[in-house]
Amino acid sequence: MKEIQTNCHYVVIDGLTGYAEGLELQQKAKELVKGGASDCILILLEHRPVFSIGKAGGGENILMSEPFLKEKGIDIFQSDRGGNVTYHGPGQLVGYPIMNLKKFKTDVHWYFFQLEQVIIDTLRESAVEGGRKEKYPGAWVGDRKIAAVGVHISRWITSHGFSYNVNVNKEHFRYINPCGITEFGIASLDDFVQADLRRERTRIKGNFQRVFGVELKELKTLD
Repeated sequence: MKEIQTNCHYVVIDGLTGYAEGLELQQKAKELVKGGASDCILILLEHRPVFSIGKAGGGENILMSEPFLKEKGIDIFQSDRGGNVTYHGPGQLVGYPIMNLKKFKTDVHWYFFQLEQVIIDTLRESAVEGGRKEKYPGAWVGDRKIAAVGVHISRWITSHGFSYNVNVNKEHFRYINPCGITEFGIASLDDFVQADLRRERTRIKGNFQRVFGVELKELKTLD
């Protein structure tokens, strides 16, 4: 039987979180992981509307002007994660796993596969058949992307993670070419079933524990 990693934690941030605040939360979690206080901290939150641009670029895939986006209440933020431009906003569950991969497996492809599996298994609990698409990271339902995956790994400490569309405002995705992709569409769980973000948060946490072989203990704060 596989040994369960118990020095792992999760924290839930209620309400809407700004993107810069999300980066600060990740930094606090990274300090705890680097210091050995935890081997893995899963941060679960919802962001205020924002387009984040990854290290692969993506500014050209923002299709609307900054004044237009400001009027819509959407910020633009440069990120150090991999990938192109993506959207975060209310109704989308964002997971930031801060993990010391030396305690798990020092394999980037394995890590991506595991994150995608967490989403695919969570979709299955709603009888939605999710899967992968070759050359396109994330989780897909047919030809529509329902979850994006973009990470940063430094000295085998991870940051950033995944965003899972539960009952997100898909109108905002029309203002960009999500992840630079033009030939495929975007899906949200509420396209298929009655969706509840709190329920999906619980399912994500359970599947994360099973897929990564961890027991997550709750942290009330990262301070």
